Amino acid sequence: MRISRRRILALAILGTWLAVVGVHVRREYFRPFELVLAEGAAGLAPGSTFYLARMGDHAIGVATARLDTLEDGFLVEDFLTLDVPALGTVHRAVARTTVKLSKSLGLVDFNFDLDSEVGRFAVRGVARGDTLLELEIGAGGERQRTSIATEGAIVLPSMLPIRLAAAGRLAVGERMRARLFDPSTLAPRDVELRITAHDTMLVADTAVWNADTGEWVGVPDTIPAWRIEETFAGISVASWVDEDGRLIRAESPLGFTLERTAYEIAQQEWRRSQGDGSLALGYGTVIEGTAIAANAPLGATGSIDRLAVRLVGVELDGFDLSGGRQELRGDTLFITREVLAGGAGYELPYRGGGSVAEELASTPLIQADDPRIARTARQIVGDERDAATVARLLNDWVYANVRKDVTLSVPSALQVLEAMTGDCNEHTVLYVALARSLGLPTRTAVGLVHIDGRFYYHAWPEVWLDDRWVAVDPTLGQFPADASHLRFLVGGLARQVELVRLIGRLRLEPVM
Repeated sequence: MRISRRRILALAILGTWLAVVGVHVRREYFRPFELVLAEGAAGLAPGSTFYLARMGDHAIGVATARLDTLEDGFLVEDFLTLDVPALGTVHRAVARTTVKLSKSLGLVDFNFDLDSEVGRFAVRGVARGDTLLELEIGAGGERQRTSIATEGAIVLPSMLPIRLAAAGRLAVGERMRARLFDPSTLAPRDVELRITAHDTMLVADTAVWNADTGEWVGVPDTIPAWRIEETFAGISVASWVDEDGRLIRAESPLGFTLERTAYEIAQQEWRRSQGDGSLALGYGTVIEGTAIAANAPLGATGSIDRLAVRLVGVELDGFDLSGGRQELRGDTLFITREVLAGGAGYELPYRGGGSVAEELASTPLIQADDPRIARTARQIVGDERDAATVARLLNDWVYANVRKDVTLSVPSALQVLEAMTGDCNEHTVLYVALARSLGLPTRTAVGLVHIDGRFYYHAWPEVWLDDRWVAVDPTLGQFPADASHLRFLVGGLARQVELVRLIGRLRLEPVM
């Protein structure tokens, strides 16, 4: 490494030469990071890599990553197709990301598209130096524009390992802190990267046809690999990359893996798994794989008025476990279903202030100020202005009219209104938008719900009634929601990602 050689040279030279070399070394060490990246990036080799996505032992998708050089920088393209089996059928999502980078790997602009049964979610971002990221968001209806103030370089998640490689920092023990912007959550997140291991891995980047078996066979090659551990919000995600920072293998706490292989192998394995109809039985392998069994009978869904349950196996700091109907005592969570004896205590629109009023805002995914949302909400409730009655009417309407199905989407209220289908996320985002359009403060809660002896990850709204947040559930048709709804977080997609901390670790022990 150039800097290390110069440091050794500087320490070896005596007398007047020491000062001269010292100045030279100082100039090398304190060069602008962009210059270091530009020099390192010049050695990156253009090309395409292919991946197979698995859930456990089953192939559920394929991906492609391409790096190309431009006259003034680089172009990075990622393409992912997932087929997730659930509820007797296969649900497809297709994600595309195109990123234009400067010669020093700085973000110039990007496009992110996610296509699903609900519609297309699209984000275009343009970096204005290191201080501003301008966004154009398409999630049903007219495109919306917003901006996010930034401090320092704007980095997309897939670009961080490449920046590490270009900076010459792929070495065990290296650490890096960065602020990433995730287009799928429309929010930045602070991460810490650590290089925790170095090894060699066998990767089948090419394949040959075996005429005897009638299938492609991978030809493995040995390549150096570094293990990167990315930590954010208490979540750790591990991946292996090659000397250019290109992904070899990634593991998700949800049970997904992405493995580099030859194009022919990826396609062959994916097609082979598509004929296995057993994967879609029940809620499907993905949902069932993250469910938590209850160690005691709790009663029928929707009938539980009180529940006490021990939360075992995870750190509980940072979760929204206490407040309203929930009380955390040590590691035991007590939940009591709300009772609405009369009206809500006020008429719409809500005229109070403070943090409650913040839950009336329109956002890029909760388009409460869109005329179609407002018109639909008014048609549902008519002239009714009592907040509790309106909350119930909306809950009944969403439950009765939105078809229950698994979707792989970034939930947008307008797209749900157009498609009238989705899972708990789509039911919740539509309910929140309808309620807010009428002046009814409503927020999103996420956590777990008990169904048929198991706890499943779930989302539902909370509505401001009787000077408190009341849980309702338009997916299951519960008003108020029963006590088996265990709230862990309140907020949008950026916060909901934190639920990953629980998967595979949390154990629930109902206290009888």
